[in-house]
Amino acid sequence: MGKPTGFLEFDRELPKKRDPKTRIQDYKELYLDFDDAKTNQQAARCMDCGIPFCHTGCPLGNIIPEFNDAVYHNDWELAAEILHSTNNFPEFTGRICPAPCESACVLGINKPAVAIEHIEKMIAEKAFDLGLVKPVIPEFKTGKKVAVVGSGPAGLAAASQLNKAGHEVTVYERADRIGGLLRYGIPDFKLEKQILDRRLDVMMAEGIVFETNVNVGVDLPFYTLINEADAVVLCGGSTLPRDLNIKGRELKGIHFAMDFLTQQNKRVAGDIIDEHTGISATDKHVIVIGGGDTGSDCVGTSNRQGAKSVTQIELLTKPPLTRTDKDPWPKYAMILKTSTSHEEGVDRQWSILTKEFIADKKGQVTHLRVVDIKWEIGYTGKPEFIEIPGSERDLPCDLALLAIGFVHGETDKIREKVDVELDTRGNINATNYRTNIENVFAAGDMRRGQSLVVWAISEGREAAREVDKFLMGESLLESKDHSLMNVK
Repeated sequence: MGKPTGFLEFDRELPKKRDPKTRIQDYKELYLDFDDAKTNQQAARCMDCGIPFCHTGCPLGNIIPEFNDAVYHNDWELAAEILHSTNNFPEFTGRICPAPCESACVLGINKPAVAIEHIEKMIAEKAFDLGLVKPVIPEFKTGKKVAVVGSGPAGLAAASQLNKAGHEVTVYERADRIGGLLRYGIPDFKLEKQILDRRLDVMMAEGIVFETNVNVGVDLPFYTLINEADAVVLCGGSTLPRDLNIKGRELKGIHFAMDFLTQQNKRVAGDIIDEHTGISATDKHVIVIGGGDTGSDCVGTSNRQGAKSVTQIELLTKPPLTRTDKDPWPKYAMILKTSTSHEEGVDRQWSILTKEFIADKKGQVTHLRVVDIKWEIGYTGKPEFIEIPGSERDLPCDLALLAIGFVHGETDKIREKVDVELDTRGNINATNYRTNIENVFAAGDMRRGQSLVVWAISEGREAAREVDKFLMGESLLESKDHSLMNVK
Protein backbone atom coordinates (compact mmCIF):
# COMPACT_ATOMS: atom_id res chain seq x y z
CA MET A 1 0.00 0.00 0.00
CA GLY A 2 1.07 3.59 -0.56
CA LYS A 3 1.06 4.45 3.16
CA PRO A 4 1.85 1.32 5.19
CA THR A 5 1.69 3.31 8.44
CA GLY A 6 -1.46 5.26 7.57
CA PHE A 7 -3.67 3.30 9.95
CA LEU A 8 -1.34 4.31 12.79
CA GLU A 9 -1.19 7.99 11.83
CA PHE A 10 -4.78 8.84 10.99
CA ASP A 11 -8.03 8.33 12.86
CA ARG A 12 -11.30 7.51 11.14
CA GLU A 13 -13.02 10.72 10.08
CA LEU A 14 -16.22 11.27 8.13
CA PRO A 15 -17.87 14.38 6.66
CA LYS A 16 -19.76 16.45 9.18
CA LYS A 17 -23.54 16.59 8.94
CA ARG A 18 -25.76 19.63 8.75
CA ASP A 19 -27.43 20.60 12.01
CA PRO A 20 -30.55 18.45 12.62
CA LYS A 21 -32.71 21.51 13.31
CA THR A 22 -31.72 22.92 9.93
CA ARG A 23 -31.80 19.82 7.79
CA ILE A 24 -35.33 18.74 8.80
CA GLN A 25 -36.53 21.89 7.04
CA ASP A 26 -35.66 20.40 3.64
CA TYR A 27 -34.98 17.18 1.75
CA LYS A 28 -31.42 17.96 0.67
CA GLU A 29 -28.37 15.80 1.30
CA LEU A 30 -27.23 15.73 4.92
CA TYR A 31 -23.46 15.89 4.63
CA LEU A 32 -21.12 18.85 4.29
CA ASP A 33 -18.16 18.97 1.91
CA PHE A 34 -15.08 16.91 2.72
CA ASP A 35 -11.87 17.92 0.96
CA ASP A 36 -9.70 15.59 -1.11
CA ALA A 37 -6.78 15.71 1.31
CA LYS A 38 -8.91 14.27 4.11
CA THR A 39 -10.26 11.57 1.82
CA ASN A 40 -6.67 10.70 0.83
CA GLN A 41 -5.87 10.29 4.53
CA GLN A 42 -8.88 8.02 5.04
CA ALA A 43 -7.76 5.88 2.10
CA ALA A 44 -4.27 5.74 3.64
CA ARG A 45 -5.76 3.95 6.67
CA CYS A 46 -6.29 0.84 4.51
CA MET A 47 -3.70 -1.68 5.65
CA ASP A 48 -1.64 -4.04 3.54
CA CYS A 49 -3.72 -7.00 4.76
CA GLY A 50 -2.55 -10.49 4.03
CA ILE A 51 -6.18 -11.41 3.32
CA PRO A 52 -8.49 -8.40 2.78
CA PHE A 53 -11.78 -9.64 4.21
CA CYS A 54 -13.58 -6.52 3.00
CA HIS A 55 -13.85 -8.34 -0.37
CA THR A 56 -15.97 -11.05 1.20
CA GLY A 57 -18.05 -8.56 3.16
CA CYS A 58 -19.08 -6.76 -0.02
CA PRO A 59 -21.86 -8.50 -2.02
CA LEU A 60 -20.37 -6.99 -5.18
CA GLY A 61 -16.85 -8.17 -4.44
CA ASN A 62 -15.52 -4.61 -4.71
CA ILE A 63 -11.73 -4.50 -4.99
CA ILE A 64 -11.39 -2.20 -2.02
CA PRO A 65 -7.66 -2.12 -1.13
CA GLU A 66 -6.77 -1.36 -4.73
CA PHE A 67 -9.11 1.60 -5.11
CA ASN A 68 -8.07 2.87 -1.69
CA ASP A 69 -4.46 2.82 -2.84
CA ALA A 70 -5.38 4.73 -6.01
CA VAL A 71 -7.21 7.36 -3.95
CA TYR A 72 -4.23 7.74 -1.63
CA HIS A 73 -2.05 8.42 -4.69
CA ASN A 74 -4.65 10.89 -5.99
CA ASP A 75 -5.23 8.74 -9.10
CA TRP A 76 -8.97 9.22 -9.32
CA GLU A 77 -9.20 7.82 -12.84
CA LEU A 78 -7.69 4.50 -11.82
CA ALA A 79 -9.81 4.43 -8.66
CA ALA A 80 -12.97 4.98 -10.72
CA GLU A 81 -11.99 2.28 -13.21
CA ILE A 82 -11.39 -0.25 -10.45
CA LEU A 83 -14.63 0.63 -8.67
CA HIS A 84 -16.78 0.58 -11.80
CA SER A 85 -15.40 -2.84 -12.76
CA THR A 86 -17.51 -4.34 -9.97
CA ASN A 87 -20.18 -1.72 -9.23
CA ASN A 88 -22.31 -0.01 -11.86
CA PHE A 89 -23.68 2.56 -9.42
CA PRO A 90 -21.19 3.50 -6.68
CA GLU A 91 -22.88 6.89 -6.31
CA PHE A 92 -25.90 4.99 -4.92
CA THR A 93 -24.13 2.50 -2.67
CA GLY A 94 -21.77 5.23 -1.45
CA ARG A 95 -24.82 6.92 0.04
CA ILE A 96 -27.28 4.22 1.11
CA CYS A 97 -25.34 1.01 1.73
CA PRO A 98 -25.00 -0.20 5.35
CA ALA A 99 -21.40 -1.05 4.42
CA PRO A 100 -21.00 -4.75 5.30
CA CYS A 101 -17.49 -4.32 3.88
CA GLU A 102 -16.62 -2.14 6.87
CA SER A 103 -17.85 -4.83 9.28
CA ALA A 104 -15.34 -7.18 7.61
CA CYS A 105 -12.45 -4.68 7.59
CA VAL A 106 -9.35 -6.17 9.26
CA LEU A 107 -8.52 -2.83 10.87
CA GLY A 108 -11.98 -2.97 12.47
CA ILE A 109 -10.86 -5.79 14.74
CA ASN A 110 -9.31 -3.34 17.20
CA LYS A 111 -9.77 0.11 15.65
CA PRO A 112 -12.52 1.97 13.78
CA ALA A 113 -12.81 0.46 10.30
CA VAL A 114 -11.62 2.16 7.13
CA ALA A 115 -14.26 4.62 5.86
CA ILE A 116 -14.90 2.52 2.75
CA GLU A 117 -18.41 3.77 2.01
CA HIS A 118 -17.35 7.43 2.11
CA ILE A 119 -14.34 6.72 -0.12
CA GLU A 120 -16.60 4.93 -2.59
CA LYS A 121 -18.93 7.91 -2.74
CA MET A 122 -16.03 10.31 -3.28
CA ILE A 123 -14.63 8.19 -6.12
CA ALA A 124 -18.04 8.20 -7.82
CA GLU A 125 -18.45 11.96 -7.44
CA LYS A 126 -14.91 12.65 -8.65
CA ALA A 127 -15.56 10.45 -11.67
CA PHE A 128 -18.55 12.57 -12.63
CA ASP A 129 -16.81 15.88 -11.81
CA LEU A 130 -13.77 14.97 -13.93
CA GLY A 131 -15.88 13.82 -16.87
CA LEU A 132 -14.81 10.20 -16.50
CA VAL A 133 -18.36 8.87 -16.59
CA LYS A 134 -19.29 8.90 -20.26
CA PRO A 135 -21.73 6.91 -22.38
CA VAL A 136 -19.97 3.81 -23.73
CA ILE A 137 -21.63 2.61 -26.90
CA PRO A 138 -20.93 -1.08 -27.65
CA GLU A 139 -18.84 -1.47 -30.81
CA PHE A 140 -20.74 -4.56 -31.90
CA LYS A 141 -24.43 -5.36 -31.62
CA THR A 142 -25.55 -8.96 -31.24
CA GLY A 143 -29.06 -8.40 -32.58
CA LYS A 144 -30.50 -10.11 -29.49
CA LYS A 145 -33.40 -8.43 -27.68
CA VAL A 146 -33.59 -8.52 -23.90
CA ALA A 147 -36.53 -7.25 -21.83
CA VAL A 148 -35.89 -6.24 -18.22
CA VAL A 149 -38.99 -6.02 -16.03
CA GLY A 150 -38.51 -3.49 -13.24
CA SER A 151 -36.20 -0.48 -13.05
CA GLY A 152 -34.96 -0.75 -9.50
CA PRO A 153 -31.28 -1.36 -8.69
CA ALA A 154 -31.35 -4.98 -9.91
CA GLY A 155 -33.07 -4.09 -13.17
CA LEU A 156 -30.78 -1.14 -13.85
CA ALA A 157 -27.66 -3.21 -13.16
CA ALA A 158 -28.85 -6.03 -15.41
CA ALA A 159 -29.73 -3.57 -18.17
CA SER A 160 -26.38 -1.81 -17.94
CA GLN A 161 -24.41 -5.04 -18.19
CA LEU A 162 -26.52 -6.53 -20.99
CA ASN A 163 -26.24 -3.34 -23.01
CA LYS A 164 -22.46 -3.46 -22.53
CA ALA A 165 -22.53 -6.96 -24.05
CA GLY A 166 -24.12 -5.53 -27.20
CA HIS A 167 -27.73 -6.66 -26.73
CA GLU A 168 -30.76 -4.46 -27.40
CA VAL A 169 -32.18 -3.78 -23.95
CA THR A 170 -35.60 -2.42 -23.04
CA VAL A 171 -36.54 -1.80 -19.42
CA TYR A 172 -40.24 -1.86 -18.50
CA GLU A 173 -41.42 0.06 -15.43
CA ARG A 174 -45.01 0.24 -14.19
CA ALA A 175 -44.51 3.57 -12.39
CA ASP A 176 -44.42 6.95 -14.09
CA ARG A 177 -40.68 7.39 -13.54
CA ILE A 178 -37.63 5.13 -13.70
CA GLY A 179 -35.80 4.00 -10.58
CA GLY A 180 -38.03 1.71 -8.55
CA LEU A 181 -36.94 1.70 -4.90
CA LEU A 182 -34.24 4.27 -5.69
CA ARG A 183 -36.88 6.67 -6.99
CA TYR A 184 -39.85 6.15 -4.72
CA GLY A 185 -38.64 4.18 -1.70
CA ILE A 186 -35.56 6.06 -0.52
CA PRO A 187 -36.08 9.64 0.72
CA ASP A 188 -34.30 12.48 -1.06
CA PHE A 189 -32.37 13.41 2.07
CA LYS A 190 -30.55 10.08 1.64
CA LEU A 191 -30.46 10.01 -2.16
CA GLU A 192 -31.35 13.17 -4.06
CA LYS A 193 -33.00 12.19 -7.30
CA GLN A 194 -30.71 14.25 -9.52
CA ILE A 195 -28.05 11.68 -8.57
CA LEU A 196 -30.28 8.97 -10.04
CA ASP A 197 -31.25 11.03 -13.09
CA ARG A 198 -27.60 11.79 -13.83
CA ARG A 199 -26.88 8.07 -14.16
CA LEU A 200 -30.04 7.39 -16.14
CA ASP A 201 -29.02 10.04 -18.68
CA VAL A 202 -25.80 8.11 -19.27
CA MET A 203 -27.65 4.80 -19.64
CA MET A 204 -30.11 6.27 -22.15
CA ALA A 205 -27.23 7.77 -24.14
CA GLU A 206 -25.72 4.27 -24.27
CA GLY A 207 -28.81 3.02 -26.05
CA ILE A 208 -30.91 1.47 -23.26
CA VAL A 209 -34.64 2.04 -23.85
CA PHE A 210 -36.90 2.79 -20.88
CA GLU A 211 -40.67 2.30 -21.05
CA THR A 212 -42.65 3.78 -18.14
CA ASN A 213 -46.31 3.25 -17.20
CA VAL A 214 -46.11 -0.32 -18.51
CA ASN A 215 -47.25 -2.91 -15.99
CA VAL A 216 -46.06 -6.21 -17.42
CA GLY A 217 -48.80 -8.79 -16.97
CA VAL A 218 -51.47 -6.07 -17.11
CA ASP A 219 -50.71 -3.54 -19.84
CA LEU A 220 -48.38 -5.94 -21.64
CA PRO A 221 -49.11 -9.69 -21.39
CA PHE A 222 -46.10 -11.56 -20.08
CA TYR A 223 -46.40 -14.32 -22.67
CA THR A 224 -46.23 -11.66 -25.39
CA LEU A 225 -43.00 -10.33 -23.92
CA ILE A 226 -41.51 -13.83 -23.76
CA ASN A 227 -42.31 -14.44 -27.40
CA GLU A 228 -41.02 -11.08 -28.63
CA ALA A 229 -37.75 -11.00 -26.65
CA ASP A 230 -34.87 -13.42 -26.85
CA ALA A 231 -34.57 -13.23 -23.05
CA VAL A 232 -36.52 -11.68 -20.18
CA VAL A 233 -35.11 -10.73 -16.78
CA LEU A 234 -37.60 -10.34 -13.92
CA CYS A 235 -36.41 -7.66 -11.49
CA GLY A 236 -39.71 -6.50 -10.04
CA GLY A 237 -38.52 -6.43 -6.45
CA SER A 238 -40.16 -7.59 -3.24
CA THR A 239 -43.14 -5.25 -3.14
CA LEU A 240 -45.95 -6.92 -1.17
CA PRO A 241 -45.74 -5.44 2.35
CA ARG A 242 -46.17 -7.56 5.44
CA ASP A 243 -49.38 -6.57 7.23
CA LEU A 244 -50.24 -6.29 10.92
CA ASN A 245 -53.38 -8.27 11.61
CA ILE A 246 -54.59 -6.90 14.92
CA LYS A 247 -57.89 -5.42 16.02
CA GLY A 248 -58.55 -1.99 14.50
CA ARG A 249 -56.26 -2.47 11.49
CA GLU A 250 -59.03 -1.15 9.19
CA LEU A 251 -59.17 2.26 10.90
CA LYS A 252 -58.29 5.53 9.21
CA GLY A 253 -54.73 6.72 9.69
CA ILE A 254 -52.98 3.33 9.39
CA HIS A 255 -50.78 2.97 6.31
CA PHE A 256 -47.97 0.93 4.87
CA ALA A 257 -44.62 2.71 5.12
CA MET A 258 -43.90 2.58 1.40
CA ASP A 259 -47.18 4.33 0.57
CA PHE A 260 -46.16 7.15 2.91
CA LEU A 261 -42.60 7.39 1.58
CA THR A 262 -43.63 7.17 -2.08
CA GLN A 263 -46.10 10.02 -1.70
CA GLN A 264 -43.51 12.27 -0.11
CA ASN A 265 -40.95 11.50 -2.82
CA LYS A 266 -43.57 12.49 -5.38
CA ARG A 267 -44.21 15.75 -3.53
CA VAL A 268 -40.50 16.53 -3.56
CA ALA A 269 -40.48 15.79 -7.30
CA GLY A 270 -43.21 18.42 -7.77
CA ASP A 271 -46.25 16.15 -8.10
CA ILE A 272 -49.57 17.29 -6.67
CA ILE A 273 -50.97 14.83 -4.12
CA ASP A 274 -54.72 14.81 -3.52
CA GLU A 275 -55.37 16.10 0.01
CA HIS A 276 -58.14 13.53 0.52
CA THR A 277 -55.87 10.56 -0.28
CA GLY A 278 -52.60 12.05 0.88
CA ILE A 279 -50.79 10.75 3.95
CA SER A 280 -49.36 13.46 6.18
CA ALA A 281 -47.61 13.45 9.55
CA THR A 282 -48.10 17.18 10.11
CA ASP A 283 -49.20 17.94 13.72
CA LYS A 284 -49.78 14.25 14.42
CA HIS A 285 -48.54 11.72 16.93
CA VAL A 286 -46.79 9.27 14.63
CA ILE A 287 -45.95 5.70 15.55
CA VAL A 288 -43.62 3.81 13.23
CA ILE A 289 -43.98 0.06 13.69
CA GLY A 290 -40.73 -1.63 12.70
CA GLY A 291 -37.13 -0.88 13.65
CA GLY A 292 -35.36 -1.27 10.30
CA ASP A 293 -34.14 1.13 7.63
CA THR A 294 -37.61 1.71 6.17
CA GLY A 295 -38.86 2.62 9.62
CA SER A 296 -35.95 5.00 10.03
CA ASP A 297 -36.85 6.66 6.72
CA CYS A 298 -40.40 7.13 8.03
CA VAL A 299 -38.97 8.82 11.13
CA GLY A 300 -36.92 11.29 9.09
CA THR A 301 -39.82 12.03 6.76
CA SER A 302 -42.28 12.50 9.66
CA ASN A 303 -39.97 15.00 11.31
CA ARG A 304 -39.68 16.94 8.07
CA GLN A 305 -43.45 17.02 7.73
CA GLY A 306 -43.76 18.55 11.20
CA ALA A 307 -45.04 15.66 13.31
CA LYS A 308 -46.10 16.46 16.85
CA SER A 309 -44.22 13.40 18.11
CA VAL A 310 -42.52 10.38 16.53
CA THR A 311 -42.23 6.99 18.22
CA GLN A 312 -40.58 3.94 16.67
CA ILE A 313 -41.33 0.55 18.18
CA GLU A 314 -39.70 -2.82 17.56
CA LEU A 315 -40.76 -6.34 18.56
CA LEU A 316 -37.19 -7.54 19.10
CA THR A 317 -34.89 -6.64 21.97
CA LYS A 318 -32.55 -3.66 21.85
CA PRO A 319 -29.33 -4.63 20.03
CA PRO A 320 -26.04 -4.51 21.95
CA LEU A 321 -23.52 -1.71 21.49
CA THR A 322 -20.72 -4.11 20.60
CA ARG A 323 -20.38 -7.48 18.89
CA THR A 324 -21.31 -10.67 20.71
CA ASP A 325 -20.19 -14.25 20.17
CA LYS A 326 -23.15 -14.60 17.80
CA ASP A 327 -21.68 -12.18 15.25
CA PRO A 328 -17.88 -12.24 15.57
CA TRP A 329 -15.65 -10.45 13.09
CA PRO A 330 -15.80 -10.55 10.05
CA LYS A 331 -19.57 -11.15 10.12
CA TYR A 332 -21.91 -8.20 9.76
CA ALA A 333 -22.17 -6.60 13.19
CA MET A 334 -25.70 -6.86 14.61
CA ILE A 335 -25.27 -3.90 16.93
CA LEU A 336 -27.36 -0.85 17.77
CA LYS A 337 -27.36 1.60 14.89
CA THR A 338 -28.43 5.20 15.22
CA SER A 339 -29.36 6.63 11.83
CA THR A 340 -29.29 10.28 10.82
CA SER A 341 -33.10 10.23 11.08
CA HIS A 342 -32.90 9.01 14.69
CA GLU A 343 -30.56 11.91 15.45
CA GLU A 344 -33.30 14.29 14.35
CA GLY A 345 -35.69 13.22 17.09
CA VAL A 346 -37.58 10.02 17.93
CA ASP A 347 -38.59 7.92 20.92
CA ARG A 348 -37.26 4.41 20.19
CA GLN A 349 -38.74 1.50 22.10
CA TRP A 350 -37.83 -2.19 21.93
CA SER A 351 -39.51 -5.44 22.99
CA ILE A 352 -42.94 -4.00 22.29
CA LEU A 353 -45.93 -6.04 21.11
CA THR A 354 -48.81 -4.28 19.36
CA LYS A 355 -52.22 -5.36 20.66
CA GLU A 356 -54.93 -3.12 19.22
CA PHE A 357 -55.61 0.13 17.38
CA ILE A 358 -58.14 2.36 19.15
CA ALA A 359 -60.32 4.92 17.33
CA ASP A 360 -62.65 7.84 17.92
CA LYS A 361 -66.29 7.84 16.86
CA LYS A 362 -65.34 8.80 13.29
CA GLY A 363 -63.16 5.72 12.81
CA GLN A 364 -59.88 7.63 13.04
CA VAL A 365 -57.10 5.95 14.98
CA THR A 366 -56.20 7.84 18.17
CA HIS A 367 -54.13 5.33 20.16
CA LEU A 368 -52.14 2.12 19.83
CA ARG A 369 -52.40 -0.39 22.67
CA VAL A 370 -49.09 -2.11 23.34
CA VAL A 371 -47.51 -4.36 25.93
CA ASP A 372 -43.91 -4.99 26.93
CA ILE A 373 -42.55 -8.46 26.22
CA LYS A 374 -39.65 -10.60 27.36
CA TRP A 375 -37.80 -12.98 25.06
CA GLU A 376 -36.87 -16.44 26.32
CA ILE A 377 -35.76 -19.74 24.79
CA GLY A 378 -38.86 -21.92 24.48
CA TYR A 379 -39.19 -25.68 24.75
CA THR A 380 -38.49 -25.95 20.99
CA GLY A 381 -35.09 -24.35 21.53
CA LYS A 382 -36.13 -21.23 19.62
CA PRO A 383 -36.66 -17.73 21.04
CA GLU A 384 -40.22 -17.01 22.14
CA PHE A 385 -41.73 -13.98 23.83
CA ILE A 386 -44.06 -13.64 26.80
CA GLU A 387 -46.05 -10.58 27.77
CA ILE A 388 -45.03 -8.76 30.95
CA PRO A 389 -48.05 -8.46 33.25
CA GLY A 390 -49.12 -4.90 34.08
CA SER A 391 -47.18 -3.30 31.22
CA GLU A 392 -50.12 -2.82 28.84
CA ARG A 393 -50.70 0.82 27.88
CA ASP A 394 -52.10 3.08 25.18
CA LEU A 395 -49.77 5.29 23.14
CA PRO A 396 -51.12 8.41 21.38
CA CYS A 397 -51.31 7.63 17.67
CA ASP A 398 -52.92 9.75 14.93
CA LEU A 399 -50.83 8.12 12.21
CA ALA A 400 -49.44 4.57 12.24
CA LEU A 401 -46.88 3.53 9.64
CA LEU A 402 -46.26 -0.19 9.11
CA ALA A 403 -42.60 -0.82 8.31
CA ILE A 404 -42.37 -4.52 9.10
CA GLY A 405 -40.88 -5.80 5.87
CA PHE A 406 -42.15 -7.40 2.69
CA VAL A 407 -43.55 -10.84 1.92
CA HIS A 408 -42.46 -11.33 -1.70
CA GLY A 409 -42.81 -9.87 -5.18
CA GLU A 410 -46.07 -9.39 -7.05
CA THR A 411 -46.16 -12.32 -9.47
CA ASP A 412 -49.87 -13.13 -9.93
CA LYS A 413 -50.33 -11.28 -13.22
CA ILE A 414 -46.99 -12.44 -14.60
CA ARG A 415 -47.84 -16.06 -13.83
CA GLU A 416 -51.44 -15.87 -15.11
CA LYS A 417 -50.75 -17.71 -18.38
CA VAL A 418 -47.08 -18.51 -17.88
CA ASP A 419 -46.32 -21.08 -15.19
CA VAL A 420 -43.20 -19.57 -13.70
CA GLU A 421 -42.27 -21.59 -10.64
CA LEU A 422 -42.12 -20.03 -7.17
CA ASP A 423 -40.11 -21.11 -4.16
CA THR A 424 -41.59 -21.88 -0.74
CA ARG A 425 -41.48 -18.18 0.23
CA GLY A 426 -43.37 -16.99 -2.84
CA ASN A 427 -40.33 -15.64 -4.66
CA ILE A 428 -39.41 -16.53 -8.24
CA ASN A 429 -37.59 -19.87 -8.20
CA ALA A 430 -34.49 -19.20 -10.30
CA THR A 431 -31.49 -21.44 -9.79
CA ASN A 432 -28.40 -19.62 -11.03
CA TYR A 433 -30.81 -16.80 -11.98
CA ARG A 434 -32.66 -18.97 -14.53
CA THR A 435 -36.32 -19.96 -14.10
CA ASN A 436 -38.11 -23.06 -15.37
CA ILE A 437 -39.01 -21.09 -18.53
CA GLU A 438 -36.09 -21.40 -20.95
CA ASN A 439 -35.56 -17.69 -21.73
CA VAL A 440 -36.80 -16.19 -18.46
CA PHE A 441 -34.38 -15.15 -15.71
CA ALA A 442 -34.86 -13.41 -12.35
CA ALA A 443 -32.71 -11.27 -10.09
CA GLY A 444 -32.88 -9.06 -7.02
CA ASP A 445 -35.52 -9.13 -4.31
CA MET A 446 -37.99 -10.90 -6.59
CA ARG A 447 -35.60 -13.87 -6.58
CA ARG A 448 -33.87 -13.76 -3.17
CA GLY A 449 -36.43 -11.89 -1.09
CA GLN A 450 -36.20 -8.50 0.60
CA SER A 451 -32.57 -7.40 0.83
CA LEU A 452 -30.12 -4.54 0.36
CA VAL A 453 -29.63 -2.29 -2.67
CA VAL A 454 -26.04 -3.54 -2.93
CA TRP A 455 -27.31 -7.12 -3.13
CA ALA A 456 -29.80 -6.10 -5.84
CA ILE A 457 -27.01 -4.59 -7.94
CA SER A 458 -24.94 -7.73 -7.48
CA GLU A 459 -27.89 -9.92 -8.48
CA GLY A 460 -28.55 -7.84 -11.58
CA ARG A 461 -24.93 -8.08 -12.69
CA GLU A 462 -24.67 -11.82 -12.14
CA ALA A 463 -28.02 -12.47 -13.84
CA ALA A 464 -26.89 -10.43 -16.85
CA ARG A 465 -23.84 -12.65 -17.19
CA GLU A 466 -26.04 -15.76 -17.19
CA VAL A 467 -28.36 -14.23 -19.79
CA ASP A 468 -25.38 -13.33 -21.97
CA LYS A 469 -24.08 -16.91 -21.74
CA PHE A 470 -27.55 -18.22 -22.66
CA LEU A 471 -27.76 -15.94 -25.70
CA MET A 472 -24.17 -16.20 -26.93
CA GLY A 473 -22.81 -19.45 -25.48
CA GLU A 474 -20.20 -17.54 -23.44
CA SER A 475 -19.81 -14.18 -21.72
CA LEU A 476 -17.03 -11.65 -21.31
CA LEU A 477 -18.99 -9.63 -18.77
CA GLU A 478 -17.25 -9.13 -15.44
CA SER A 479 -18.16 -11.41 -12.57
CA LYS A 480 -17.05 -11.41 -8.96
CA ASP A 481 -14.24 -13.75 -9.96
CA HIS A 482 -13.15 -11.78 -13.03
CA SER A 483 -13.68 -8.20 -11.94
CA LEU A 484 -10.13 -7.06 -12.70
CA MET A 485 -10.10 -8.31 -16.26
CA ASN A 486 -10.51 -4.83 -17.77
CA VAL A 487 -8.51 -2.84 -15.24
CA LYS A 488 -5.23 -1.30 -16.40
